[in-house]
Amino acid sequence: MTQQKQNTITTPPTSNSIGLSLKSKFLFTVRSIIFNLSCHPDGTVNRRLLNLADIHAPPSSTPINGVISSDHTLDPSRNLWFRLFLPANFPATTSLPLIIYFHGGGFVSFSPATVPFNTLCRKVAGDLAAAVISVNYRLSPEHRFPAPYDDGFDILKYLDDGCLLANVDLGRCFIAGDSAGGNVAHHLAVKASGTHFKAVRIRGLIAIQPFFGGEERMESELRLGNGPLLTLDKTDFYWKAFLPNGSNRDHPGSNVFGPGSESVSGLDLYPPTLLVVGGLDLLQDWQRRYGDGLRRSGKVVELVEYSNVGHGFYSTSELPEYDMLVPRLKSLCKISNNWSLKLLKVVGLGILLKGDAPVHV
Repeated sequence: MTQQKQNTITTPPTSNSIGLSLKSKFLFTVRSIIFNLSCHPDGTVNRRLLNLADIHAPPSSTPINGVISSDHTLDPSRNLWFRLFLPANFPATTSLPLIIYFHGGGFVSFSPATVPFNTLCRKVAGDLAAAVISVNYRLSPEHRFPAPYDDGFDILKYLDDGCLLANVDLGRCFIAGDSAGGNVAHHLAVKASGTHFKAVRIRGLIAIQPFFGGEERMESELRLGNGPLLTLDKTDFYWKAFLPNGSNRDHPGSNVFGPGSESVSGLDLYPPTLLVVGGLDLLQDWQRRYGDGLRRSGKVVELVEYSNVGHGFYSTSELPEYDMLVPRLKSLCKISNNWSLKLLKVVGLGILLKGDAPVHV
């Protein structure tokens, strides 16, 4: 694949992009307290207590903002299910692209029913006129590496067997995820790139503030290690809970271009990647290193930075960057030429397409 020149798009500063309402600050504080009480230094969790911080939204067969949703179970023995979001009034004769989404939560918490992820996936489905599958994968520490990757791959096999709606175009599949879900999305893209599917074609990877790491302490980790939603202590805990016992943070599950990692250079089907970075996210240096590793491997990467947001900015609609995450481009799916690359250039970027040149909104 021809290597694409890095295209970095930086959003302009906002007056108070990290300012939140008192209600949101209170909720974040409560979540932090619950996390500290339920997550133990040995890498174990009090699951019942941790779930108190996870507020759920039910699926809805009645359209909400023009989108319906339903839950579908693949394997009850491991609680493998997904929430399907569909535009309510989309013509049945027209095929929909498919976005397969993996939620964040440090591999330890949350699900497709968690309110911010339910809201985000609904917005993606409605604004982009796409089908969205949000996957409930197994959580750590009860199910460590590589359980989420295996669950994601089983979703792809399920789809490839033709078990979804007829008007969903499996030839236009995009793997997406935020934070830990972005990590899952990468590893799933690697495995899928070496697999022959009958119908599924992965056209793009959307990695929103993906969770990567290593033994090295990056400058951004030291400078921004006490963020409101994510701290360095929390990331260390997440890796301890997720990686195999006895591993360190240079394990290929976390340090994807570190020692012992699998090369993606020979994977011709590895998809073009949209990489979203926050300028106040302690993980940003690892995310940039990830983008650099993909480019060195000859892969197509679009790097987009929101200068004034920390980790998980998409979890609250109070920030102006939230509405930039999914532009309202209802005509996007009518584009036939280079459809996948055009989608990667707009999903999560806060830009419009003017010909082939991205511009700020």
